[in-house]
Amino acid sequence: MHKFETRVYWADTDTYGVAWHGTYLRWCEQARTAFCEDNGYNMKEIEKGGIALPVINIEIKYKKSARLHDNLIIETSVAPSKKISMTFKQVIKLKETDEVLSEANIEVVAVDVKTEKICRKMPFENLKNIN
Repeated sequence: MHKFETRVYWADTDTYGVAWHGTYLRWCEQARTAFCEDNGYNMKEIEKGGIALPVINIEIKYKKSARLHDNLIIETSVAPSKKISMTFKQVIKLKETDEVLSEANIEVVAVDVKTEKICRKMPFENLKNIN
């Protein structure tokens, strides 16, 4: 399991200091990128190779609100997935208490940028074995 740390900043919140729901998806994106890159997959190199990795499905459950100045940990692992897609399981927690704020399953596919068709194989197939 990969761990990514971040903090809740003013720009992440509403006027009451509560994190906006869309911010959780940005944190997940940052953590997924760090997960891939820390496991040897440079996202810029994949892009240069003509592959895009669009999200095709998001399931997210909000359990408790993150608040201004909270320190967060986003845990990322890979769920068993289909051949042409990969599902990342992500849990956002408060760093100090380990309390779960949200849980997400985010599915991505590899798309050939030139043909705009789904690739038959993910560019980082061996990540499917990392948890």
